[in-house]
Amino acid sequence: MKKILVTGGLGFIGSHTVVELQNEGYTVVVIDDLSNASIEVIEGITAITGIPPIFEKIDLKEKVSVERFFLKHNDISGVIHFAASKAVGESVEKPLLYYENNLNTLIYMLKEVLNLKTSNFIFSSSCTVYGQADEMPITEEAPVKPAESPYGNTKQIGEEIIKDTCKVNDNLNAIALRYFNPIGAHPSAKIGELPIGVPQNLVPFITQTAAGLRECLSVFGNEYPTPDGTCIRDYIHVVDLAKAHVIALERLLENKNQSNFETFNVGTGVGSSVLEVIKSFEKVSEQSLNYKIAPRREGDVVKAYANTKKANTVLGWKAESTLDDAMLSAWKWEKNIRNLNE
Repeated sequence: MKKILVTGGLGFIGSHTVVELQNEGYTVVVIDDLSNASIEVIEGITAITGIPPIFEKIDLKEKVSVERFFLKHNDISGVIHFAASKAVGESVEKPLLYYENNLNTLIYMLKEVLNLKTSNFIFSSSCTVYGQADEMPITEEAPVKPAESPYGNTKQIGEEIIKDTCKVNDNLNAIALRYFNPIGAHPSAKIGELPIGVPQNLVPFITQTAAGLRECLSVFGNEYPTPDGTCIRDYIHVVDLAKAHVIALERLLENKNQSNFETFNVGTGVGSSVLEVIKSFEKVSEQSLNYKIAPRREGDVVKAYANTKKANTVLGWKAESTLDDAMLSAWKWEKNIRNLNE
């Protein structure tokens, strides 16, 4: 079966995508530098699929290491590129770290991918490329506005790098998946979101607060122009998102793409506020959550949720899980890892 490279494959979205690829019969090679992931994730992937992925610990910022990898694995049929730093707040504080990690690694990867017999590339992009969009829901034709954060800017520039490379390389086929807010965990509770240190995302902070690891959840701002004053996002179950990557990859492998660079929004099409996410968690977990209102964070947009028509009709993918499904799976995962560690 075809060999697929997944960079950042032990991270949150990457690990779930590895599972879905292996479930479809692909041979998967994972690159991860373990800067924001645990080697134990391989055990979870193996427990779910019965197959350990091939693993290479590589820092993609080291160009020579990337070149050596592709000399060793010259039979890669497709690449799914997740490896990147992804916290909006941290990117505002450490912009150079984000530009180095998210752009240099992409350039080194593309240089090597162009030398492969078949160059199929799925890019982990983000709805942050739209900035604060003028209209909801956001379509792929929405203007790409000045980024609200260095993280968002790296995704904009990353897409431009791929697009420009595709223009002059007919053999390179790429899809940028602009996803919204991935949450939840695998239903087996064997893999999930496992942030190192203080979580930068809402849901692991919710589950860690409920588990007693955090004293209180901070809700950043309640005076936004939304029904309840808190930010609105499109929260998508990570398994649905992982399946979108497999479908996008197969679109390229089967030569179904209409151009050699395509973009798709990957979301549910439903916007949920921070307080609605908290209420969903309280419902599925049957407990109340300790939270407080805190000042706004720099870099946060007011609302963002997807128009998913293009993904539904052209890509042939649709989100299946609800917000409650995702919150319940996240809570099952949190309880599982806490039991294991006790």
